Amino acid sequence: MTTPAAELPVVVIGAGPVGLAAAAHLIDRGLDPLVLEAGPAAGSAVREWSHVRLFSTWGEVVDPAAEKLLAPTGWVRPDAATYPTGGDWAELYLQPLADALGDKVRYTTTVTGVAKAGRDRVVDSGRDEQPFTVHVRTADGGEERITARAVIDASGTWTTPNPLGGDGLPALGEKGAADRVSYRVPDLRDSAVRARYAGRRTAVVGSGASAFTALAALADLATQEPGTHALWVLRRGIGAGTFGGGEADQLPARGALGLAAKAAVEAGLAGAVTGFRTAAVQRDGERLVLVADDGRTTEPVDEVIVLTGFRPDLSFLSEVRLGLDERLQAPLALAPLIDPNVHSCGTVYPHGEGELSHPEQGVYLVGMKSYGRAPTFLAMTGYEQTRSIAAALAGDREAAERVELVLPETGVCGGSGLFDEPDAAQASGGCCAAPATLQIGIGAPTSSGGC
Repeated sequence: MTTPAAELPVVVIGAGPVGLAAAAHLIDRGLDPLVLEAGPAAGSAVREWSHVRLFSTWGEVVDPAAEKLLAPTGWVRPDAATYPTGGDWAELYLQPLADALGDKVRYTTTVTGVAKAGRDRVVDSGRDEQPFTVHVRTADGGEERITARAVIDASGTWTTPNPLGGDGLPALGEKGAADRVSYRVPDLRDSAVRARYAGRRTAVVGSGASAFTALAALADLATQEPGTHALWVLRRGIGAGTFGGGEADQLPARGALGLAAKAAVEAGLAGAVTGFRTAAVQRDGERLVLVADDGRTTEPVDEVIVLTGFRPDLSFLSEVRLGLDERLQAPLALAPLIDPNVHSCGTVYPHGEGELSHPEQGVYLVGMKSYGRAPTFLAMTGYEQTRSIAAALAGDREAAERVELVLPETGVCGGSGLFDEPDAAQASGGCCAAPATLQIGIGAPTSSGGC
């Protein structure tokens, strides 16, 4: 506790893309990072979706400070114009970067708490002068306490997906149907996973890039395995922005995901249910039926894939003083910039240490976790966040406040709040704006309306 603050490490929680970028920027500033990763390797969460291809190119997912750190090792960045999978990203970039950081990265180390030394969140006296203590659990079940000058939480949100229930809580019966409900994009290259969905009906709940990816994958499976059908369950109506920016998206692969989902519906490989907020999951023999809060039900399905976003795990930060927006659980100054009721990804301007600061000086949420419950986070946003924070911790306010990033436009204006309004969706050129059911696809009844 008597070690000068300048000699203490900056603890970074998570060895994913943004956590490792934070470490690289700290080193570039002459600061000492210590990265704590709960998994056994760099990018442990990324590896869980290793089969999914990013819609950002290699040139957009490699951090400049990280590349500088990697250069002496002989590392060569893959073709900047190509698109890595999650597995490529982890194996060809994240792990080499972690290896370059050496003993500054500790694996199988789970952070269980962050606090000010000798002070719970109630105590004011001497608080600002105290370093942070980071409580961890090691692989052998042991406990340890690490003293830090600052804490950068880049642990992400992957382990805490949002539930199926439209009110933010698990739908009635959701937990009881856990054997048929998944919260991840399936890897249909795996024979066991493929068998789970081949020739069966699957409800895909969600309206973002992950849902598009799952719909496109199931549509492809349907062309090979008769009887395979996807039912797309949306909480809002179908409007001009439902399928993303398409050709107007400055990230072409992101636009292509939405077009692929649209093609699946138009080709009859997927049906859609709109304005449907799930309240319950019921058993119908060996199948499941989703029940909306207005009493409507879906056709029986064999499987449900829930892709309704993620939320931050704030449990281990309960003893530090965070300033979080009451809706998004994102930093107060950042929340208005990323509110999905107002903004699409491309309307958010880059931000840094100023927007990410909390009442407790020296603690930061970065990367996906900084967005709280807001979607559409880009890796390059996280890299800019960590560059600014490292500059601030090094005392370079001018660099911390400087913006060094331009984000690509999505091709979609407005936010999900707009698209929830039937009249607004219709005004923006959409169709099927009012809650409706589209029965389209293999073995489905004739359409009773729709676009």
